[in-house]
Amino acid sequence: MKIGIIGIGAIGGIIAKKLAATGHEVKVYSSGGQQKLEERARELGVMPSTKDQIITDVEVLIVSVPTIAVPELSDLIAKVSDKMIVIDTSNYYPFRDGEIEDLKNGKVESVWVSETMGRPVIKAFNNLLAHSLEYGGKPEGTKDRIAMAVSGDDQQAKEIVSTLINDVGFDTVDAGTLADSWRHQPGTPAYCTELTVAELMQALTGGEKQEAAHLRDYVIGKFMEFSTPPTHEEVVALNRSLFPKNPKEH
Repeated sequence: MKIGIIGIGAIGGIIAKKLAATGHEVKVYSSGGQQKLEERARELGVMPSTKDQIITDVEVLIVSVPTIAVPELSDLIAKVSDKMIVIDTSNYYPFRDGEIEDLKNGKVESVWVSETMGRPVIKAFNNLLAHSLEYGGKPEGTKDRIAMAVSGDDQQAKEIVSTLINDVGFDTVDAGTLADSWRHQPGTPAYCTELTVAELMQALTGGEKQEAAHLRDYVIGKFMEFSTPPTHEEVVALNRSLFPKNPKEH
C-alpha cells in the first residue's frame, strides 16, 4: 500500500521502518527541518516528503504526533480525500501536552482528535511501547503473539489497518467504535501491558474510564521517582501491577 506518515519519533519512525521492510511504499514528513528529515528517512529506508506532498497519492495516512500538535494539522487534513484512511496513534499526557480542557473533562482522546481534524480516524498503534513495537513482533500464527487494539467507526477501514498491523508482526483486537477507544488509552489494563488476543479482549473490558486519567498520572509520577530511566521490563511490569484483574501475572 501507499502510506504517508506524519511524525517520525519513537512510534512513527518504527512504524515507517517496519512497514517499508514488508514491501509497503512509505513516505514520511516531520517538522524538524528538511535536512534532518532526509537523514532520518534514509535511516528508516523510506522516502522524505514535504508537508503538502505527504497527503497526495497515499491510501493510508498515519498521524503520529504529540496530542498538543494535532490542531496544527487541521488545515492540512482538511485537504485529505474522504477515501483515505487516517490513523491516530496519539496518547494524551498532560505533563507533555499541557492541559487540554476537553480531554481534562473526560472526552475520549481520539474522538477529540477526530473532531479537531474534522474527519473520521482509526485509533491504532497506541497501546504498545516503542520497544514492544520494534522488537516484539512475531510471524502470524506464532504462540503468544502480542496484540494491538484497533477502534473506529468504519469497519472496512479497521480491517485494512489490521492487515498493516499483522504485517509488522502483531495480532489485532477490534476494540469497538471510536468512542470505545478510551479502553486502550493510558491508565487502562490494555495499555502497554503486552497481551495476546485473548488477554487483550479481557483487558479491554476491565478498564474504568473515570479512573484512567488518575492511573496515567500516577504511573508517570512513579517513573519520575526512578534514579535512572526505567527499563522496558520495568515499564511493562508497573503498568500490569495497576490492575489486579489484568490477565497477565505480575
